[in-house]
Amino acid sequence: MDLFQKIEKNMEISPLGKHAKEAHGYFTYPKLEGEISSKMFFRGKEVITWSINNYLGLSNHPEIRKTDAQAAKEWGLGTPMGSRMMSGETKYHEKLENNLSEFVQKEDTILLNFGYQGMHSAIDALVDRRDVIVYDEESHACILDGVRLHKLNGTTFKYLHNDIKSLEKNLERAENVIKKTNGSILVITEGVFGMAGDLGKLKEICDLKNKFSFRLFVDDAHGIGTMGENGIGTGEHYGVQDEIDIYFGTFAKSFSSIGAFISSKKTIIDYLKYTTRSQIFAKSLPMPIVIGAIKRLEMIKTKPELKNKLWHVTNLLQQGLKNEGFDLGKTESCVTPVWLEGGVTESTNLTFDLRENHGIFCSIVTYPVIPKGKIMLRLIPTAIHTEDDVQKTVKAFTEVKEKLFSGKYITKKIEKPISE
Repeated sequence: MDLFQKIEKNMEISPLGKHAKEAHGYFTYPKLEGEISSKMFFRGKEVITWSINNYLGLSNHPEIRKTDAQAAKEWGLGTPMGSRMMSGETKYHEKLENNLSEFVQKEDTILLNFGYQGMHSAIDALVDRRDVIVYDEESHACILDGVRLHKLNGTTFKYLHNDIKSLEKNLERAENVIKKTNGSILVITEGVFGMAGDLGKLKEICDLKNKFSFRLFVDDAHGIGTMGENGIGTGEHYGVQDEIDIYFGTFAKSFSSIGAFISSKKTIIDYLKYTTRSQIFAKSLPMPIVIGAIKRLEMIKTKPELKNKLWHVTNLLQQGLKNEGFDLGKTESCVTPVWLEGGVTESTNLTFDLRENHGIFCSIVTYPVIPKGKIMLRLIPTAIHTEDDVQKTVKAFTEVKEKLFSGKYITKKIEKPISE
């Protein structure tokens, strides 16, 4: 069969294909317009937006906008040209790496053009066929893709989410493997799990180093800037930052930009600079991104009021929802999942009601990402949300929950979005 014919046939019969036409542009690939803020425009209507990882509100902060504009004017997006290894190195890239190393309390840092690509490419570089990866089953897709690369030649073990006994059992299995291969063990988890908001059990994992020999790689994309007294991340929150061997952070959330970084021992970073293929064979981060990241890090370090405001909004939102009987799962972070029961059609009709009749825009998660019969509405509070935003959202959620429980969202098909 022709490749295109096969793909087109699969789209016709798959769940994705069946709903793509109805969902596209509304439930998937929606267009939020206007300046990034707590309120934006969706299909011409103003909505309270709870779906953007602008945790500290830096996207449109006047100081950030000024820095970004000046850097773009001075350097343009083309500078520097080429990969860093060949012709894309600058003193500003080095300055950003040094500043990040100091902030997250590691010896050295490597910048990554994109967090997703950088993560799975770094995993591929760190381990070889003799080594074993032991990873949390609910790790982000970028980790799972890195693990999948290793599976081609090496060994991987998946432990139950945040289950230390399961981790210990799999570390025992890993040790049995490396006795034969003379390899090493890499444990990978997240600091803040971005979907459900619970924290990786970093303290308990680090305690296992007394019993097993392994290195710990932590993806703290949602933790940096939001967790810990100084915003260093989940390791600081637990008091184990120095026991994290390889620390990953992103610029796509608290920094409100693009790109990422990995920090570790200098010898490990030197190794990654020459083996991480997604960076060796990619153009260097554009200068405005680098200059902007330097400024964003400075603000994270010197303006604790941003994180304090974020947590004020988070606590108001989460407590308000809990007071109305909503199940927020095990979140211990700013990520606010609201768990309900219902099918895919009910969940989409509920979301349609929230957006069209209540002016609330949040992300919707259904099967197969979560179990059948479950609905997750995922909210991301930011430092620029207001108490009024919270009150209106809690009221709207209470009203749609009553409709959901009374069966008003049960229909034969997804509600048809209003034409733009």
